Amino acid sequence: MTARIDQLWPEPMDDLGDDELIADLAAPPGPWLRVNFVSSVDGAATTAGVSGEAVSGGLGDAADKRLFELLRRVSDVVMVGAGTVRAEGYGALRVSDDSARWRQKRGLAAHPVFAIVSGSLDLDASSTIFSDAPVPPVIITTARASAERLARFDGLADVIVAGTDALDVRLALAGLHERGLLHVLNEGGPSLFGSLIAADAVDELCLTLAARLEAGDAPRIAHGPVEAPANLALTRVLKHESTLLLRYGRAVTAG
Repeated sequence: MTARIDQLWPEPMDDLGDDELIADLAAPPGPWLRVNFVSSVDGAATTAGVSGEAVSGGLGDAADKRLFELLRRVSDVVMVGAGTVRAEGYGALRVSDDSARWRQKRGLAAHPVFAIVSGSLDLDASSTIFSDAPVPPVIITTARASAERLARFDGLADVIVAGTDALDVRLALAGLHERGLLHVLNEGGPSLFGSLIAADAVDELCLTLAARLEAGDAPRIAHGPVEAPANLALTRVLKHESTLLLRYGRAVTAG
């Protein structure tokens, strides 16, 4: 059964269908970076998984998973940090059959491209991420990656070198845009999100607020140095039971 999602604001609407949710998710023409995270009410970005390892997936409910799929449906590329890929157990990136059909009807590839960010290219070339991929993934790395490691991914992935010692997210995004991948969905992790904030590259944040308290020492959804805070404007509030699904865009500064 599909998780019911109601809209509280800007206009109350009950039991939204996928088309109603997607209509509000369409990105404007040109490059666009959307970030999607889940957090507990007290700010934890992870909870203890079955294995005891801290993961974000345990915070999300059925509504979060529904919106998660729809966000992928409307994206050209899904960008994730390698640490999150390992911690969350990512496999080859495939959307649902409904999403694939929706995309193909609109002239899009059946599945978005999977872009994995790893500064040192510490990735397993034998992973199903590559062997089962419906489209070749993109790897975003830096010049720190050795020629030996780069060679492991020949024929498996398209590699973007963005930065010398540290990742240059602007170069990374430019590399995706050059490949026609304009609408970027970032699914984590906190370090990558922090770098995107520092580069003033975030156009939109979708934040699921899980109705639970985690306490402990769980990380926030973003961390890292930022010269100036980024102001946001609330654009949509959705609800499923006690879960809030919030959407923020860039705040418009009065001229």
